[in-house]
Amino acid sequence: MFVILLAVVSALFLFLREVFSGRLIVRDYIFQIGNFRLRWYSVCIATGIFTGYFLARRRLKNYPITPEDLDEGLFWGVIFGILGARVYYVAFNWSYYSRYPSEIWKIWHGGLAIHGAFFAALITIYVYSKLKKRFNFVHAADLFTSVLPVAQAIGRWGNFFNYEAYGRPTNLPWGMYVPPEKRVPGFDMNTHFHPTFLYESLWDLAVFVILYFIVEKRKKQFGETTALYLVLYSIGRFWIEGLRLDSLMAGNLRAAQIVSMILIIFGASWYAYLMGKNKNDVQK
Repeated sequence: MFVILLAVVSALFLFLREVFSGRLIVRDYIFQIGNFRLRWYSVCIATGIFTGYFLARRRLKNYPITPEDLDEGLFWGVIFGILGARVYYVAFNWSYYSRYPSEIWKIWHGGLAIHGAFFAALITIYVYSKLKKRFNFVHAADLFTSVLPVAQAIGRWGNFFNYEAYGRPTNLPWGMYVPPEKRVPGFDMNTHFHPTFLYESLWDLAVFVILYFIVEKRKKQFGETTALYLVLYSIGRFWIEGLRLDSLMAGNLRAAQIVSMILIIFGASWYAYLMGKNKNDVQK
């Protein structure tokens, strides 16, 4: 297993070195039949979702949630999550989409905001838990956020194939070459940029390891995983967002940084409350 993993990592490193140097240009689709293109963006998102689902199934024994509820919750969560991700993105780019409304539905070109997906999925889980009355919302939120980071880590690679969501120009050895037609206006003369998709993918993977393999095994209160996800993911997102050139803006501020700061404060406060509650329960 170690040898296989080492071979995969080595092959990925060599592949990225060729792409980042500009010697290899990747295309945004795998194959085309007629007018249909199977795009890498869609494949990355689908792979992330199914990986998260598989890992959630393995954790079900620790939760009072049935496989049937997980399957149905996933179905509706994915539908409304994608819808929420697109609505969020379009809302912050309305000046463009109001002029080209036919582009609103073309999600395979990119344009899904993770914060929109996250909030929509959480609301869906909450409504589903209240309608079915078979499981607790906080329990489901913990299960959801314990696997969400790995889905995000995989999904971010869709940005890689689309040459989007990259950062400021850089001369660092790992700077990513971006073809002229994919460069943000005003940076046409720059060739290499921060691969922020990779930064966030690695950060998300680290958050997943912490939550899934450490916090989930040691937590004393339901809600701890969700609270820590809000804090850990948002810290990384706040920093990485500051590097990006294509941020969604709320006035003169980056929308993702505003949301991340709110989530950090909320998550930290919730976690402190849970720790205090656990301490009081022990003393009793």
